[in-house]
Amino acid sequence: MSRGRVPAGAVPPPRTIGPLTQTDVVRFAGAGGDFNPLHHDPEVAAQAGFDRPIAMGQLTAGLAAAWLTDWCGVEHLRALRVRFVAPLLIGDVVVLSASLATDQSDRAGLSHLDLVASVGERPVLLGWCTIAST
Repeated sequence: MSRGRVPAGAVPPPRTIGPLTQTDVVRFAGAGGDFNPLHHDPEVAAQAGFDRPIAMGQLTAGLAAAWLTDWCGVEHLRALRVRFVAPLLIGDVVVLSASLATDQSDRAGLSHLDLVASVGERPVLLGWCTIAST
């Protein structure tokens, strides 16, 4: 579905997703081909120091990208950069949120947003995006 450009200075409403299930992770593994046992085997996750299996970083990035494009339309997303700062675990509830970036001096018609995906107070992903705006 094509959406119009968003107003300059607008940000998407926060989105809450979860709790993340083992099925979510296994389905993503099938789509992306990442069958590392850290993502599905509790014993391997425990040996790596986690309470339970962790999601792939790209699953978290995919949630963020879907949230953004649901809001602005994929045709208006100009750039997306993410950095994984903590693991997203099976059972976590993640909240995606954005704020207007302080540097808006780029070019007319573009909005820059700072992004965060958090589990409670713990960020799991930090990012930045550029959206075509009016």
